[in-house]
Amino acid sequence: MKRILIVRASAIGDVVFASPFAAALKATYPDAHVAWLVEPGIHTLLEADPCIDELILWPKGEWKKLWQAKRFDAFFSAVRAFSRELKSRQFDTAIDMQSLLKSGVLTWLSGAPRRIGLGSREGSQHLMTEVVAKGGDAGRISSEYLYLAQQLGLDTGEFLPRLCVASETATRVDALLAERGLARGGYAVFAPFTTRPQKHWFEDAWVALGPQVRGGLGLTPVILGGPAEREAAERMAAAIPGAVSLAGQTGLADAAALIERAGLLVGVDTGLTHMGIAFSTPTVALFGSTRPYLDTGRANAKVIWLGLECSPCRRRPTCDGAFTCLRDIRPDRVMAVAREVLSR
Repeated sequence: MKRILIVRASAIGDVVFASPFAAALKATYPDAHVAWLVEPGIHTLLEADPCIDELILWPKGEWKKLWQAKRFDAFFSAVRAFSRELKSRQFDTAIDMQSLLKSGVLTWLSGAPRRIGLGSREGSQHLMTEVVAKGGDAGRISSEYLYLAQQLGLDTGEFLPRLCVASETATRVDALLAERGLARGGYAVFAPFTTRPQKHWFEDAWVALGPQVRGGLGLTPVILGGPAEREAAERMAAAIPGAVSLAGQTGLADAAALIERAGLLVGVDTGLTHMGIAFSTPTVALFGSTRPYLDTGRANAKVIWLGLECSPCRRRPTCDGAFTCLRDIRPDRVMAVAREVLSR
């Protein structure tokens, strides 16, 4: 392998899980050119990684607008132009780690003579020259990507999520911390928001946890999230004495740097929580309807998952909105685990 394209365009958490793959490629093929195809916005998580030589941004939003406007000629023209751009880089190997039809098409558009799919489905398997079935220890973080790396004979090392913070991002975030009167290691990131309600810990539980973290651990709760969660985050912060809400006020790279500098992270199954493990920040992950892993690979990161009979239900809850799998996780248990990870 001399010119390699990784295709893992989204989502945030999955990109974090896949992040050690580029390092494994570089450890095995140090002179190879490694490119990563990713959606705009998410690419900021990968920009500072020294094992990635090039980021290629998939103009998904542009394509979607053209398709929805029924401007099919313009749509296919944009697809052909993107394919020409990919082919000009002369990749000899393209690796689809997303497994879907859309990622399979992007991999195929690269023109790479060797196209490897990880558990390819939705018809994308027909666009690959090789398909590696998903495998590995499903309880371990990043397991399917580790398994793929092993099947390809890569030097995997510890193979845990890894993210890097660019110097300009670090400078910007340090200024933000100073402005808010926060010190590195002196605050706890709360990551309460994600895409589906059955993955959320309840707001009253966060409000109960906040004063315990501040009073018992000496850490200021800092709530992170996107623009859509800003109102909820500010409401929570107002109910927790001394808490700070930065939801909707940072980009993804800045949020990552805030997590890297945190003394603790507590979060649900969301990309921000997985970043805590990538940075080796003491992390407590709260899982219920989903359980992407139980083994974090790090002594200072633990998962709380109750293992109810109905869990994980993923996208098909059977509890009529009770979400007992998360409701029964009590703040005192979270505090006990927080103390455990802080002691490591």
